[in-house]
Amino acid sequence: MTTTQIDLKGLNCPLPVLRANKKMKELMPGDVLEIEVTDPAAPKDFETYSSTTGHELLASDESDGVFRISLKKAG
Repeated sequence: MTTTQIDLKGLNCPLPVLRANKKMKELMPGDVLEIEVTDPAAPKDFETYSSTTGHELLASDESDGVFRISLKKAG
């Protein structure tokens, strides 16, 4: 299992989810994608994304306007 980080700060919906989805396609099942994003809609967007794709939402938190979201790629 590997962890990949991507910085999507400054992008607004739907770009964070689209870019994360593109990166997820490069990962192996069980790998973790850690995303940093500033779009306030991102936590809800990634919650919906995980429920529709089967990827597991491991964490979603916010600090100083930056949301950190972790997703585990489905097997």
